[in-house]
This record gives sequence, C-alpha cells and structure tokens, in this order.
Amino acid sequence: MNSIAIGSDHRGFALKELIIPFLRNEGYNYQDFGCYNTDPVDYPDIAQKVGKAVSSGNFDQGILICSTGIGICIAANKIKGIRAALCHDAFVAQRARQHNDANVLCLRGENIDTESALEIVITFLTTNFEGGRHVQRLNKIRALDGDSSE
Repeated sequence: MNSIAIGSDHRGFALKELIIPFLRNEGYNYQDFGCYNTDPVDYPDIAQKVGKAVSSGNFDQGILICSTGIGICIAANKIKGIRAALCHDAFVAQRARQHNDANVLCLRGENIDTESALEIVITFLTTNFEGGRHVQRLNKIRALDGDSSE
C-alpha cells in the first residue's frame, strides 16, 4: 500500500480533514504535513513540505489542497522530481497517473463535493503509470528540471 504525504492551506483544511479518515480506513500509511486548523498559512510552505517528502522517496505520493488547487500545484511543481497535477475529476486523475506518472495530486478545497473529491483521490491512488510511449515524454519532462535519472 502506498505511503501518502498530505497537506493543505487553510482554505483546503476542511477537505483534507475529510480525506484523512478515508486514507486511514483504506489502510494507507500517511502523514499530515499541515496545516492543522483554519488559521491562514502560505500554501507554498505546505507544498514544499509535501513535495520534499515525496521527492526524497520517503512517501510514494502526495496530496495537496488549496482554495483552487492552482497555487499549491504551481508551488509543488517547483520541487525537483515532483510532477503535480491539478485534477478536477476522476478522468483527469486517471490520465495524470497513466500518461504523466504524476506523483502529487492537487485538489481545489472549495466548490467540490466530498463524493467527487474522494473519487478523484481513489482514482489517483489506484491508477498505475502505463509506461510505453509515455516514458520518452516523461524523460523529456525530467530533463526540463535537470533530472534525467529516476
């Protein structure tokens, strides 16, 4: 079972608090990298913690949540080795894993119902990278951040 690094800013806190029990009930190992309440925090700080946890190899995948998912996704993608994908439905989550080997799922914390969010999480965590023709493309992505190994 994959180990998951999860984090959110204050605007994604409520959704994170709904996802964590799901991870626990499904038997995932996870660590919550914050935030821990609705006091304002800067999402780049949370993205850095989760991104570094995943890029270090200590966690298999990450989940990040902010208001729209955009800012935290941009921040996470600044970390070498992170391929964060903002997924607004299960189809996008599936393709992010199959074609891009995304290792961090980004979600919007607002204007999304719990059922849809959990469907996206399940899809992301249970879909495998297809390899094949996508390997060449993934290698080109890695080369963009100077990391041709992995």
